[in-house]
Amino acid sequence: MKRLASLIAVLTCIGTAHADEVQVAVAANFAGPMEKLAEQFQKDTGHKAVVASGATGKFYAQIRNGAPFEVLLSADDETPAKLETEGHVVPKSRFTYAVGRLVLWSAKADYVDAAGAVLGTGNFKHLSIANPKTAPYGAAAVAVIDKLGLTATLQPRIVQGENIAQAWQFASTGNAELGFVAQSQVWRDGKFTSGSGWIVPANMHAPIRQDAALLTKGAKNPAAQALLDYLRTDKAKAMIRTFGYEV
Repeated sequence: MKRLASLIAVLTCIGTAHADEVQVAVAANFAGPMEKLAEQFQKDTGHKAVVASGATGKFYAQIRNGAPFEVLLSADDETPAKLETEGHVVPKSRFTYAVGRLVLWSAKADYVDAAGAVLGTGNFKHLSIANPKTAPYGAAAVAVIDKLGLTATLQPRIVQGENIAQAWQFASTGNAELGFVAQSQVWRDGKFTSGSGWIVPANMHAPIRQDAALLTKGAKNPAAQALLDYLRTDKAKAMIRTFGYEV
């Protein structure tokens, strides 16, 4: 038995000898899915993803200023492309890992109708959105409001979160009766986890293509490439779909 235990220990060491950590900057809307993916990634590969989540616009500034991130999971496709032209992304490493959906959501059940008509009723005091200057979901929300012809009406009611996580927080706590949030924050396995919502038709705003990229600081880290490869697997794609993304 001792000999068997020793053999198992040796095999375990061999399997994990080349395990590494990868520093990942993750868009706020993808924080929940990434938590699940990181856990499964470590189980399947031995590598550990150390995750920081926040607004894509802020990550852009941090990466340009030398932040130690090795992989970027952006909330858009423009930021990774821009970072590549500036020399911060390994050429040809970019790809779309998810296409996000915008949702008008309330923590109250039956508050938001299936067509989002509640926006035009005026029966609410506050509407939360992410900062449109740094968060693609915020920019999408502004585009929807404008397309509905409600910009002037809703402007005084808008409360702005630093990122989509904060916009969701305002709505989830009731500080804002309504919020434009990412579907991934309120959706699991084909239904809303709580409250009520309207999934905004994709043609009402520019597609929210979310690109992943290998940053130059991670070019020589096997765990960084392993994570990007993992996101392309059927297993990872299936997990991403459960949060309401298209892949």
